[in-house]
Amino acid sequence: MKIAKNTIVSLRYKLTDAQNNVIEEPDSPMVYLHGGYDGTFPKIENLLDGQDIGYETTIQLEPNEAFGEYDPELLKIEPRVRFPEPLEVGMQFEGVPEPSGEEDVEGANLAADTEDDEDSLIYTVTDVADHQVVLDGNHPLAGMALRFWVQVENIREATSDEIENGHPEGAEGLTFGMPNDEDDSENDDLDSLLDGGMLNNPNPRTLH
Repeated sequence: MKIAKNTIVSLRYKLTDAQNNVIEEPDSPMVYLHGGYDGTFPKIENLLDGQDIGYETTIQLEPNEAFGEYDPELLKIEPRVRFPEPLEVGMQFEGVPEPSGEEDVEGANLAADTEDDEDSLIYTVTDVADHQVVLDGNHPLAGMALRFWVQVENIREATSDEIENGHPEGAEGLTFGMPNDEDDSENDDLDSLLDGGMLNNPNPRTLH
């Protein structure tokens, strides 16, 4: 059986940077739904299309083919009082804090203006001081050229439910470390995370 649209692909992979420093080499394969469902990067999917079990190759993705260029505008400094304790470098939050101080019309408008653009981002704590916290909304691999070694371990037909859902049963595609879309729907902004806890993975990775 060959890889084609609406097949489930089990793929072993090793992810390195352009200098061949290993970033990720999991023991178990990742599983994704092939055929334009955002289960992996388009360049990888195009390379695998039509291949058989056992096929292996190495491919390099430039930043614009992976996580994009680093955006310094996504680096933010916020008051530490807006965050729960203990607070450590590597913790993650969805969205950005609302303005501190009394809630007024201007502050409410700012929160509304930034909601669509920024609240959907995952911010990672990169530095903690006595009164301030540095947050980075860039993906940790933004701006990096990445090399993938991949090997096809298994191929099967997708079920109708998997096709409807857009991902394999029990999986969300080529992801590691960051919350998936279903998790995001339960944590709409930073305030909800302050009430319900924080996302505790210190090394976020998402490959789609």
